[in-house]
Amino acid sequence: MSTTDPDTPDQPRLPEARVIHKRRPQLSLVWLVPLLALAIGASLVVRSVLQAGPSIEIEFRTAEGLEAGKTEVRYKEVVIGRVQTVRLTDNRKRVVAFVKLDRAAAGVAVDDTRFWVVRPRVGLGGISGIGTLLSGAYIGVDAGQSEQERTEFVGLESPPDVLRGEPGAVFILRAGDLGSLDIGSPIYYHRTPVGRVVDYTLDPGADDLSVKIFIEAPYLRLLTPDTLFWNASGVELSIDANGLNLNTQTVASVIAGGVAFDQAPGSLRGPPAAANTQFTLFADRRTAMEPPLGRPLPVRMVFDGSLRGLAPGAPIDLLGVEIGKVRSLSLQYDAEHRRVPVQVLADIFPLRLGAVRGALSGPTADAPGADAALLKRLVQRGLRAQLRTGNLLTGQLFVAMDFYPKAALAPATLQGGVLTLPTVPGTLGELQTQLADIMGKLSKLPIEDIGRGLADTLRQADTTLKDLTPEARQALAEAKRMLLSTQTLLGQIGPEAQASLAELRQAMAAARTAIERLDRNLLDESAPMQLKLGLTLEELQRAAQSLRLLGDQLQRHPESLLRGKPDDPPLPDAGKPP
Repeated sequence: MSTTDPDTPDQPRLPEARVIHKRRPQLSLVWLVPLLALAIGASLVVRSVLQAGPSIEIEFRTAEGLEAGKTEVRYKEVVIGRVQTVRLTDNRKRVVAFVKLDRAAAGVAVDDTRFWVVRPRVGLGGISGIGTLLSGAYIGVDAGQSEQERTEFVGLESPPDVLRGEPGAVFILRAGDLGSLDIGSPIYYHRTPVGRVVDYTLDPGADDLSVKIFIEAPYLRLLTPDTLFWNASGVELSIDANGLNLNTQTVASVIAGGVAFDQAPGSLRGPPAAANTQFTLFADRRTAMEPPLGRPLPVRMVFDGSLRGLAPGAPIDLLGVEIGKVRSLSLQYDAEHRRVPVQVLADIFPLRLGAVRGALSGPTADAPGADAALLKRLVQRGLRAQLRTGNLLTGQLFVAMDFYPKAALAPATLQGGVLTLPTVPGTLGELQTQLADIMGKLSKLPIEDIGRGLADTLRQADTTLKDLTPEARQALAEAKRMLLSTQTLLGQIGPEAQASLAELRQAMAAARTAIERLDRNLLDESAPMQLKLGLTLEELQRAAQSLRLLGDQLQRHPESLLRGKPDDPPLPDAGKPP
């Protein structure tokens, strides 16, 4: 229907306009979550790109303790990377761990950096890696100082003993035998641990060992160029000509071994030794603390008889001062006298003669041949070598040098650089010879005949006693007991001194004479019985007293069988005027 405008009836009326409001599009809250996730992911990507460090490869013998995506790389217990993957090498003998380092730790990937797997370890140096029991194994780092970058490394199978930057210094010990030492063995000064053994290598060319030790920084000033080192491993027990020696450091050194050091006796403490200084490692403290040896002078000595108890290394002393050591023993043959002497080769160190060397040699003491000439002059003054017992328990012998002014002339000869020194028989050899002579003489005595004579005498005495008075019978019984005691003593001591047996035979003869005289008087009815019997009893008493004195003398002084009867002590007033 149309309408007309009242003002203009001829024109139709237009419809009224209607305003329609159009809605604007609205963003739903659902889209905020993916947008937020996208933003976080983008930030992580940017962060990883900005913090990403170099990727390196570390080769190990085994993958024990390594786990891709979990095993951390730590430097001074700070995480600087993580293992990404672990795979075998092409030859399947080792494993390679691919590690991604942080950007801040990019400087670790240099040529001299060392890597190792930290696991729980129990060694001589103690227990390490206990924390990995809870956190798991990780790769430790000892950052290098090189400026050359590197991406491929060969990991260590065990932690390094000395880390870079650890306060202290490394020194070298030259040793002929490692003993009980091992990596981690402690270093002692006055039984206080001050360091440890960090490495050792065998030098085939020099045929000795190079032991590397680490001394901690507070104790470096204790080491000087004159410091002496010795092996303090285990328990040192020796029985030789010097007696019984027992030496040890601590319980730890007994189990794990160890090295001890100290200053030389009488030396002044000098400046500290520089790092990597080489020292000699002695076998024990006694050897290390011995006076300086200097150049040895080889000598030769020839002894007669058995040298059992004299071993290589036995000391050679001059008036109680050790001046050398025995090197070897060997048998020789003397065709002229048809005997087999024993040759002893030894080393004498002239420096140990001290003031004697300087006084007799003068300014030429260090000239070639001066030491041999010095010993020749001492031999002319009576110097001789003699074997002596150093230990009665073990029978160990040593060579003693002493002066014998009455010894026969015997010059010292030098041949082939070896000086031959004259010798004298040892006191033990002389005593053995004397004992052999005494035993040879005593073995010729008719001991069995003497025993049979005593038995016959006793039987005669028994027959006679049946006709005697009780008093005479008692006296003869005492004489019989003394004779039996004497016979038992003879059976126990065997062949004894000839002088003592002569005295015994005199007493027995007196007893036999007294018994025969008593027998004749008993048969002779015209003789005064009581008088003869009294005389016989007196003879028997004296004979019994002599036997008793002889038995007491042998009991108190058994050495009189070898040395004879000792002299009677002088009277208290001897030598005084009356």
